[in-house]
Amino acid sequence: MKKAAKLFILTAAALLMCFCLAFSACAEKTGGEPEPDKTEESGGSGGEERQDFGDVLIVYFSATNNTEKIAGYIADITGGTTFELVPQTPYTADDLKYYDSDSRVYKEYTDASLRDVPLVNATPENWEKYDAVFVGYPIWWGGASWVLNGFITANDFTGKTVIPFCTSAGSGIGSSDTQLKEMAGTGDWKAGRRFSPSDSKSAVQSWINGLQLARS
Repeated sequence: MKKAAKLFILTAAALLMCFCLAFSACAEKTGGEPEPDKTEESGGSGGEERQDFGDVLIVYFSATNNTEKIAGYIADITGGTTFELVPQTPYTADDLKYYDSDSRVYKEYTDASLRDVPLVNATPENWEKYDAVFVGYPIWWGGASWVLNGFITANDFTGKTVIPFCTSAGSGIGSSDTQLKEMAGTGDWKAGRRFSPSDSKSAVQSWINGLQLARS
């Protein structure tokens, strides 16, 4: 009787040991090291969430590269295409001496008849396909640079979401965004945003994150 009990105990212990070994092996197969993060594996954007704005176009005129910098940030963040408005007669450094009464911009400011600035190209290629259009410009004398006028009046913004942005050293956006909206006459124009020359990409990212224009 004692031998039978001893044999039973040894058999039970052996079965228990086999069960533990099997369970451990199974656990290693199913619960080993975590899988690689899928976002990192697929080449994510460094934690920046990209909204789906549809096809995005960033149109801008930049007199001193400040607006161009912001336009580049917007393109990086949205994956959009940039389109620079280039005057047929470019502005020189002397032309941009705002408080020199002999400078080009000063004369254009004081004489509205001189503000019709011909552009190399006023209509971007494949204009019809874009859902969202960011429109960038420097602030001149409290308003949008009149270099934009030819672009605004030459195109139909129907069916497009339009987001103005501007740059200036100190002046605010004022009513420049609403004036462009009135000039265009079509499109779903949003309130604009002013950036300073020192603003970083993260400032632009925060602004875009707050737009909430993602398509349903």
